[in-house]
Amino acid sequence: MKQVFIVPAALLALNLSAPAFAGNDMGNMAMPAKPAAPAGANAALTEATVKNVDPATGMVMLQHGAMTNISMPAMTMAYKAKDAAMAKSVHAGDKVHVRVENVGGTLTIVRMDK
Repeated sequence: MKQVFIVPAALLALNLSAPAFAGNDMGNMAMPAKPAAPAGANAALTEATVKNVDPATGMVMLQHGAMTNISMPAMTMAYKAKDAAMAKSVHAGDKVHVRVENVGGTLTIVRMDK
């Protein structure tokens, strides 16, 4: 003999897979990090040493500290200079302070001070 179960529509509407939070208590749920503040004239600069410069391509290789605005740990890496004049103004061995930002998908040196 077949058994037939009748389920009230109100029970079907419940989403039992979602966790229930009493009184908006989020418990120990981790909240997403706040987005980085927009870059401005007073944006933090990172200390770096110029390792190599290719003025023809505008690439500058830097040995730098952590760049928190782009979540980049300390390392040595080449970055595109914002403009040709910036790349031509430095030489291997120069100590600089830089600001690198993601510009259209390319990590770009937007500010470099000697």
